[in-house]
Amino acid sequence: MENVVLISMVVILVVGIFSQWLAWRIQWPSIVIMSIAGLLLGPVFGLFNPQEALGELYSPLISLAVAIVLFEGSSTLDVREIKGVSKSVFRIVTIGAIIAWIFGALAAHYIAGLSLEISFIIGGLFVVTGPTVIIPLLRNAKLSPRIAAVFKWEGIIVDPFGPLLALFAYEVIKVINTEGLHADYMLTFFFSAFIAILLGLGVGLLVSFMVSKGVFPEYLKSPIILAFVLLCFTVAEVIMHETGMLAVTVMGLTLARTKRYLSSIGNVNHFVENISVLLTSTIFILLTASLSRETIAEIFTWPIIGFVLVMLFIVRPLSIWLSTIGTELTKQEKTLIGWVAPRGVVALTVSGYFAAILLEDGHEGAALLTTLTFALVFITVCAHGFTLRPMAKALGLANDAPPGILIVGASSFSIAFAKYIKELGIPVLISDSSRGRLQAAVDKDIPIYHGQLLSEHTQYDVDLTPYETILAMTGDMSYNALVSQTYAPEFGFNNTFSLPAGSSLGKKEINTSHKAHLLFEENAIFTELNRKINTTYEIKPILIKENCKLDKDTIPEESTPLFVQKENKTIQLVTLRKKINLSKGEQLVVLKRKNN
Repeated sequence: MENVVLISMVVILVVGIFSQWLAWRIQWPSIVIMSIAGLLLGPVFGLFNPQEALGELYSPLISLAVAIVLFEGSSTLDVREIKGVSKSVFRIVTIGAIIAWIFGALAAHYIAGLSLEISFIIGGLFVVTGPTVIIPLLRNAKLSPRIAAVFKWEGIIVDPFGPLLALFAYEVIKVINTEGLHADYMLTFFFSAFIAILLGLGVGLLVSFMVSKGVFPEYLKSPIILAFVLLCFTVAEVIMHETGMLAVTVMGLTLARTKRYLSSIGNVNHFVENISVLLTSTIFILLTASLSRETIAEIFTWPIIGFVLVMLFIVRPLSIWLSTIGTELTKQEKTLIGWVAPRGVVALTVSGYFAAILLEDGHEGAALLTTLTFALVFITVCAHGFTLRPMAKALGLANDAPPGILIVGASSFSIAFAKYIKELGIPVLISDSSRGRLQAAVDKDIPIYHGQLLSEHTQYDVDLTPYETILAMTGDMSYNALVSQTYAPEFGFNNTFSLPAGSSLGKKEINTSHKAHLLFEENAIFTELNRKINTTYEIKPILIKENCKLDKDTIPEESTPLFVQKENKTIQLVTLRKKINLSKGEQLVVLKRKNN
């Protein structure tokens, strides 16, 4: 038995992560690959059933995983993301959710054939989209920041309220159908939900206070906060089932607010985000691999298919268009939001819970809940996963700009470098704490950020999402190293570059301390590059006429290679250690003498 559980958990983890990697390689939505992988492992080939293998651990593991994913999503929310669309977001998560609940319940009753009682329970559950599905889609879709913020906020805010709506409907039905229960029984439901909110708020404030007082050592901070998340979720669940998600969401929102004042809390995000990616990878494998072949076969019936089509083409668009009347959203934005609403982990897990308790209460039609939920989840995941990016491009809502470059340090060379990059159509931003050093960039119409990039408030003062690469190019070698170490987790090591400031002696030895790739060649240091650009040198391209390697024979005399401009308009920066192969038709951009 122990070996079966061990093998099952390892297979789930490995297949989940491999599915994420495969999705990245072939540019498919990751949740589609994960769902297909789970179906192949479970009902298709019958290799194993996670629910049977894990036994009583199955449901608690999924619940805890969902709690962590919800906390990670809510703790990254920043109200500044929805500047300009706040009214729309509020309407969607309130009026829009209620409209979707009512019309979804009617569709379940009149099309899928469920009783009104069960329909209103499942209708409340189907208002959720959730971070486990929408955030992986947003990673692939590359939408404009404004529309991406609406999707992200809706998914995270509505996710805990969907199960609460379903639970509210169940409690109302219980009062109506059970003798001896009165309306005041509902006070227990509202009181428990209120306690969950207070619990999440209290734990969030407690963690913030303890972090501010230095109660936790730095190396234990992330694990301790994660433990508080699990504790908060469990206590709320003990008070009343399905309120744990509400509690951890409130806790995440509280910490998101305090991050503005406590930068060290923000550093926890990288740890929790990595765990969240791992859990998202495994949850879909767990759920889809546990489905039976009978459940899969039931999907292909007209009542089920008809219900899903109505949810896709009538209920969702109607709820968005009605709830956003008179808001900031354009017709194109309403169209895209009205189409995309993939359901995910929360819908699948909670529907199983309600199916069980409704069957115990004598509602035979509840046996269809799992099939109905999986049909909606799988079809919306596939339909929206494959159409989000193309539809966004057709509506002009995709972020088609190439990945940008963030340059830290304004100098004669970095400004000339940024000007050339900008002329290639690549977004560029120069950051510096000196207004005087930035003036030359302003004169050349180069976007700037005047401030300290290492400040804890930077992430709230400047939007770094358009920039995929960071270049630390100040005259202070230690500062460059600190910038590289700070931003390497966000940009990735392969996209973090640094320029040594002093003597070229020992340049290879400082590579490790910089936590970044060292730019250009051996003698390309801050002082030398600025001396050249201020005298008789300029940045110019050289057309590559045949395939070759970048070496001394390729580079003109007294020239410093900077980057290679590919035929697809992307660039590859020259670094000290990485060898570059040049192809015919590409351009090698160098710093060379004028008229030479």
